[in-house]
Amino acid sequence: MIFSELDALASKLSALETQGLRRERRTVESVSLGHMVVDSQRLLTFNSNDYLGLASHPQVVEALKEGASLYGAGSGASHLISGHSQAHDRLEELLATFFLSHLPSARALYFSSGYMANLGVLTALAGTASGDISFFSDQLNHASLIDGIRLTRDPFQIYNHADIADLSLKLSACQSGTKVVVTDGVFSMDGDIAPMPELLRLCEQHGAWLLVDDAHGFGVLGDTGAGVLEHFNLSSPQLIYMGTLGKAAGVSGAFVAAHAHFIEWLVQRSRPYIYTTAAVPALAHALLTSLRIIRGEEGQRRRLHLTSLIQQLSTAPVPASWKRMDSMTPIQPMVLGSNAQVLKASAELNQQGIWISAIRAPTVPVNTARLRITLSAAHTSQDVDQLVQAISSTAQS
Repeated sequence: MIFSELDALASKLSALETQGLRRERRTVESVSLGHMVVDSQRLLTFNSNDYLGLASHPQVVEALKEGASLYGAGSGASHLISGHSQAHDRLEELLATFFLSHLPSARALYFSSGYMANLGVLTALAGTASGDISFFSDQLNHASLIDGIRLTRDPFQIYNHADIADLSLKLSACQSGTKVVVTDGVFSMDGDIAPMPELLRLCEQHGAWLLVDDAHGFGVLGDTGAGVLEHFNLSSPQLIYMGTLGKAAGVSGAFVAAHAHFIEWLVQRSRPYIYTTAAVPALAHALLTSLRIIRGEEGQRRRLHLTSLIQQLSTAPVPASWKRMDSMTPIQPMVLGSNAQVLKASAELNQQGIWISAIRAPTVPVNTARLRITLSAAHTSQDVDQLVQAISSTAQS
């Protein structure tokens, strides 16, 4: 018996292949230290979000082992049943201390992933409104924010990327009682930083919440790694901050930090938090060590080294046919344009021992396919020199 739906899927997959849009996984066989063994090939990788090089830090790895010996391999239940461990509790307390000067009555809540955190926050926000609620989303926001807004089934508007004037017009024309502005802190595919001070002033003017997904800013920006809020020295009870712990923090999971009243509302009403098994406690235990490194002297040294690498790459020559995005963060994209061009460049770099993925639509707009170069404190200046030389060679081939 032939199931026709499978034939339809095969045709759709073939179409993705023809368009240069089919994604492929590669298998990593070693720890992340700037260099990886990938599909049995040793590569210099500029493809990871491990911005501070903490994923393989000996102290963090040892803390993970210790956490497993203390709490076992799993949590066994959701947080509100019996899965909320002492490690989870201590992690949330430590995370809250990062934001005491930025979020009045700051409290933090740990989620299994950033995607779950954003879905949980946005749907719970919809439940806070006593009347109508409207969302305003930056044009280049992460997929998890877009999906979370759609899941609320409430009205939403998309404002032009980082365009304060456009957002102001949309907020002024909106008659909803509750308004929520939603933005990335550091935009994941362009590497630029949201105009947070202007966004916050506008939200305070209109009595709106400001939700910032700082997945790529936490740990990297600010003197102690507290992200865009510390970078801009912002403070407001209208701020809701989401940060991930699998990027600069090097482990896994995410958190939401906000006023204690809002965090308690999440505990009561955030379905992705309530109805899922709690993350492995050993991960939370390892994160205690990772966060202490981030806010300590070693974290400062790693951020300074990362800054020097960003400066080195951002001032290096760029092939005439490539467009460098304006970014002061570890995300340093090079736009080539077509899918065919970026796939060819990625393959040629791979032959030279460098791994950088080709990013295409729908992750980025059509005809802006790019090499998304990401730097890490695990890289050296020599690594960046090798990358620059390889880019020059690739562009000439």
